[in-house]
Amino acid sequence: MADHPVDEKLPALKMATTGLQHVAAMYAGVVAPPLIVGAAIGLTATDLTFLTGACLFTAGLATFLQTIGVWKIGARLPFVNGVTFAGVAPMTAIVASTEDKSDALPIIFGAVIVAGLLGFIAAPVFCKAVRFFPPVVTGTVITLIGISLLPVAFGWAQGPDPAAHDYGSATNLGLAAGTLVVVLLLRRFTRGFVKQIAVLLGLVAGTLIAIPFGATDFGPVADAAVIGFPTPFHFGAPQFQLAAILSLCVVMVVSMTESTADMLALGEIVDRPADEKTIAAGLRADTLGSAISPLFNGFMCSAFAQNIGLVAMTRIRSRYVVAAGGGFLVLMGLCPMAASLIAVVPRPVLGGAGVVLFGSVAASGIQTLVRAGLEKDNNVLIVAVSLAVGIIPITAPEFYHAFPETARIVLDSGISTGCVAAVLLNLVFNHLGPRDRDAHDVTHPMEAGEEITGAPRAPAAP
Repeated sequence: MADHPVDEKLPALKMATTGLQHVAAMYAGVVAPPLIVGAAIGLTATDLTFLTGACLFTAGLATFLQTIGVWKIGARLPFVNGVTFAGVAPMTAIVASTEDKSDALPIIFGAVIVAGLLGFIAAPVFCKAVRFFPPVVTGTVITLIGISLLPVAFGWAQGPDPAAHDYGSATNLGLAAGTLVVVLLLRRFTRGFVKQIAVLLGLVAGTLIAIPFGATDFGPVADAAVIGFPTPFHFGAPQFQLAAILSLCVVMVVSMTESTADMLALGEIVDRPADEKTIAAGLRADTLGSAISPLFNGFMCSAFAQNIGLVAMTRIRSRYVVAAGGGFLVLMGLCPMAASLIAVVPRPVLGGAGVVLFGSVAASGIQTLVRAGLEKDNNVLIVAVSLAVGIIPITAPEFYHAFPETARIVLDSGISTGCVAAVLLNLVFNHLGPRDRDAHDVTHPMEAGEEITGAPRAPAAP
């Protein structure tokens, strides 16, 4: 029997180039949290480079755990792990509340270790939530993942610094559009291997196009060291403070919720549905990776939804491709000069490619919803309300401004709130209470005179 495409081992060159695509897709997401937190602490340029390299290194280790797996750890799906952005707000809050800034990172690291270990213990229980994720829920959540990521691409397209004079300039938007056009042309008019690495080729082309406009900075390569290692506890031994631990435990719950949704989404895309066993193993990889990460000066790790879009678009489903990407991440952590090569890609170029990647995730969600039974009135309501709730943080970022910071960690994640809404509404409409409604009760919102006027329906054909 032939191996499932998820377990397929591709030729070395194809494995390397497609793995590099995954690194390019998630690089900005990995380095953004350490850059933000490091800047809040006031780290020197040397320490900031070290912290960024450490996060790349630990993201690679977590990706190995997730794709290759060991024992009951790892979903063994093409799943990229990296620093979760959900932890940025509470980590910067910890920094602000720490009088001696040199203690900030040790306090954060201690809290991440505890949250990771508690999450590892809770994984077998948390995974049982999979029974509450039928297609109407998973399709909604997958769609929300794509929609939630699109603003990231739009932000990249405008430029790296919102305070810069050229932020959102015609040049930046033109570079993003040019990259998008290159990717689309390659996908439309090429085939085989070239078609599958269209995103990587688009990033290369976009970077070259940006050179005459002065948007490509090769300074990071010239200034980077050739060899570096994330020395354990470089910033000091972990410290354990209750408030910080509680804050990051909330982040861990959010992270596990999003990872569960991501695994279900990826399982649909690669035709290997994620069951309780797979989700439990995946959550163990997430949480163990998070617990180990601070030993090498890294932050909490979680699944990277943007890479799901890359899998959906290229249809390369091999987990070993993503493992190769994890290898590149480890090498980047050990070789700052190699890490800086990806940093050369201008942010607008990443934004142009991101439109394709993240839009592909939303499209996959819509495909799942098509199979979810939207001819049923109940399911239409579930999708409608859940999408609305999930889109609130995107369209109205200050909607929950009056809530406590701890609550906003959850509420400001459209994926988490939309997921919770979909699960609860599915229970209320499809499982709880008397089931006296016709299972095939259909709403046709565009057909006037039926629902609005209360006109009776025609009897069903015998």
